[in-house]
Order: sequence, then C-alpha cells, then structure tokens
Amino acid sequence: MDEKPRRYRLEYLPLFWDDLNEAVSYIADVLKAPEAAERLIDATEAGILAHSRNPTLATTYKTAKPRPLPYYWFEVGNYMVFYVVLDDVMEVRRFLYGARDLTKMLP
Repeated sequence: MDEKPRRYRLEYLPLFWDDLNEAVSYIADVLKAPEAAERLIDATEAGILAHSRNPTLATTYKTAKPRPLPYYWFEVGNYMVFYVVLDDVMEVRRFLYGARDLTKMLP
C-alpha cells in the first residue's frame, strides 16, 4: 500500500515578512538591482515550497539556549530561512543575512 506524503501547511510570522521586505528593498533600492531582488523573492518562495514537502530533513540550527522546538534552516543565496515544524504546520519565522551575528538575531 502506497502512503501519501504528509502535507504541511505553511504559516509565516510577520517578522519573516519584515526581514524579507528589508532585504528586497535594500537590494532593489540601495544596490539598484531590482532584478536581483526579484530573483531573491523567487528563490525564497521556491526554497520554502521545496522544504514544505519534508521540512524535518533540513539542517537544525544549533543554539546554546534550549528551545521547545528545533529551528530548521536552509540557504537562499547569502540569506538563511529559519522555520519550525508544529504538527502539520511549517511556520516560517525569519529571513536573515548569513553574515550577521545570528546569536543576536536568534537569541
């Protein structure tokens, strides 16, 4: 008997949208690269959809602080997407530039 793959519902924290909008605005407006900003949006969406098929296979972000749920992450260019899995929900929480001090961004 073939088992259907589990479907995860996507939910996004407002902080994720704030992070993404900040990055896209910087690339489009400050760096004057609107095409690159559009590619970042497309790549982010594709990465999230791909990971939503089996979100617990991604790399777990290790922190010194114990967390009730593991933080998973994947790269999109120079950025990192962070999310947790709650039952049948993949909750996308942050979109951060990889060169930042993540210990301050994800205490």
